[in-house]
Amino acid sequence: MKLTGAALAALALLLAALWAGAAIGETSIPFDVVAKTVANKLWAAGYPLEPLDEGVVWNYRMSRAVVAACCGAALGLSGVVLQSLLRNALADPYILGISAGASTGAVSVAILGFGAGMLSLPFGAFLGALVAFGLVSLLAMRAGNGTGAIILAGVAGSQLFNALTSFIVTKSATAEAARGIMFWLLGNLSGVRWPDVSLALPIALVGLVVCLLHARALDAFTFGSESAASLGIPVRRVYVVLIGVSALMTAVMVSIVGSIGFVGLVIPHAARMLVGVRHGVLLPAAALIGAIFMIAADIVSRIVIPGQVLPIGVITALVGAPAFALILSQKKARA
Repeated sequence: MKLTGAALAALALLLAALWAGAAIGETSIPFDVVAKTVANKLWAAGYPLEPLDEGVVWNYRMSRAVVAACCGAALGLSGVVLQSLLRNALADPYILGISAGASTGAVSVAILGFGAGMLSLPFGAFLGALVAFGLVSLLAMRAGNGTGAIILAGVAGSQLFNALTSFIVTKSATAEAARGIMFWLLGNLSGVRWPDVSLALPIALVGLVVCLLHARALDAFTFGSESAASLGIPVRRVYVVLIGVSALMTAVMVSIVGSIGFVGLVIPHAARMLVGVRHGVLLPAAALIGAIFMIAADIVSRIVIPGQVLPIGVITALVGAPAFALILSQKKARA
């Protein structure tokens, strides 16, 4: 009964966030107009509405809010998985270079035509994410087994792939395309439409299901991989599946909205403060909090400067960078 109530409350919070994301902007639209627009589009309710308001709500803001929610949920889940598997509180797709690798893969497909037209943008981003994580893991193993090795390797990997992306854009893109890509790389939801939802939503849902199916394994990894193996967890298979799912979720979201930092770092810690460390509850909580956070960040990006839309990555960095410093200082104090 409690579980059902919690699920209904979570659904209500998510719907309220989506509602706010469609209503609030540089030009506010009444909440009842948003509700009537959704009713018209989904159930042909027939409410008389201004075509302009209806078009803005449905074609622009609602699709944007849904993709923002999917992106926040996917990055939150990826952060939980990476922090649990690597047993490092500072691990997330952005810091470990996965987002940077996905950006390089996506730009290679879009600008260089990598794959000769056989690779889609999301698949190119996925390959880039896997290559980046493989390189970072190799660097971390060569550096030693210290808890900070993976983070230092991630920073190095991020710089490398960000430099590769900048080189590709500068060398091969036109001036107009370069400006658009650099804005996109900072995190941009302006061009998101319903076809993007058809890609982002299934990936986020599949990622959530796969992670929940491995919740017991993630609990076992709290005490290390050797302890997990002693409890009967197939360590290698779990690593491959969950790292692959995290890379896939990150890559798809990067291919749609660009590289957005610190969400995968901050959201898991916020979720642990609210619901504890049991992954059966932590994973859906992180997905929900991430979804709401990204919708809120998107709203702020549209209204903080009148007449101008900030890249959403700027907003998440303004929140995430101080949080990163706080987590780092607490980690050092406990050492």
